[in-house]
Amino acid sequence: MFYQLYEFNHAALQPARLYADAVRLFYSNPLNPISHTPLGRSVAATAELFERTTRRYGKPQFGLTKTVVDWKSVDVTEKTVWARPFCNLVRFERSLPAGRKPDPKLLIVAPMSGHYATLLRGTVEAMLPHADVHITDWVDARMVPLSQGSFDLDDYIDYIIEMFHALGPDTHVMGVCQPSVPVLAAVALMEERGDPFVPSTMTLMGGPIDTRRNPTAVNLLAEEKGIDWFRDNVIMNAPWPVPGFGREVYPGFLQLSGFMSMNLDRHIIAHKDFFMHLVKNDGDSAEKHRDFYDEYLAVMDLTAEFYLQTVDTVFVRHALPKGEMTHRGEAVDPKEIRNVALFTVEGENDDISGLGQTQAAHDLCVNIPSDRQAHYMQPAVGHYGVFNGSRFRSEIVPRIVDFITSYGRQTRVAAKPKLVRSAKG
Repeated sequence: MFYQLYEFNHAALQPARLYADAVRLFYSNPLNPISHTPLGRSVAATAELFERTTRRYGKPQFGLTKTVVDWKSVDVTEKTVWARPFCNLVRFERSLPAGRKPDPKLLIVAPMSGHYATLLRGTVEAMLPHADVHITDWVDARMVPLSQGSFDLDDYIDYIIEMFHALGPDTHVMGVCQPSVPVLAAVALMEERGDPFVPSTMTLMGGPIDTRRNPTAVNLLAEEKGIDWFRDNVIMNAPWPVPGFGREVYPGFLQLSGFMSMNLDRHIIAHKDFFMHLVKNDGDSAEKHRDFYDEYLAVMDLTAEFYLQTVDTVFVRHALPKGEMTHRGEAVDPKEIRNVALFTVEGENDDISGLGQTQAAHDLCVNIPSDRQAHYMQPAVGHYGVFNGSRFRSEIVPRIVDFITSYGRQTRVAAKPKLVRSAKG
């Protein structure tokens, strides 16, 4: 009933939100003389702050309509090329000249950890000039009717394998954060089966391959509490009247609360600064705040079975690095990976996936030739800086592009590309 109570409180505040929005419009209207005074801007700022902190944020749009290819601006169109109840595969189709040599096909597997795939908008935007980009657009579990069945970690891995089949041979995959484990598992299973659609390269970024290494607060919480605590305390039934009414879920608002509590002082300061920007009529700074929090506060629910299986497998039992992970009863053995080139990326200040956790993939994939493996540690960035921001665009993207173009199936490589293990080295 806690989730239903949360929904009731949100609905109860709707009249207050409407009133606050009306106040904001009245005191920010340029035809109102008070709007040009500090008092008017203060009232409008207070009303906007209340409305924004009590609203539910819907799924954002990618909004990527242009990119630059070969120094020319080209149109970009979003197309759903594969669909299942819990995920859509979205392709960002670029209007390229006829006859131009195709770019590598890149599958970006977005995290299914509370935020929508649009959290990787910057990742997609940075890769569009270099690749035919596809991304997993996960569906909010509360919007999927019970009649569509369940979805767990095994289903997640099956989805990834099906996407590789849909995209065809010589595809490259990028797993960002949480998907690193299921991506590695999917590739291992495909290699063991001799699947011809196994990807050419696998890039894992800020992922929890082995959370025993340099454990973070998130990792320690999972180990301390155990899977039964999570099952008893964070799993709820989706409330009426959403399409998934009755489905057991891990609510997005709980995940968001956890993320925000890790840096609560930073978020409080950000909202205080937002208020002051509005009062001072600093529109650019206020708009940057809106853009960030419109994305950050938009969250989705996860199915209970997926969430619990992931916590148990990855964070409690450490099944993959211990060699104990299975998929529908079949052992997941990274030693089976022989033909897929592996690139791992970490951030020096990552407080979600600690240093060494992603690099651990190299110790598991012992049969990938050393000249087809590379690791890079980006200094001075946290978790989100691994896949977004200026350092990602200027220092990480060129290395990813170098890696996937060097190890495509159609490419013959004489030597390992010039990748370094750390920008400090």
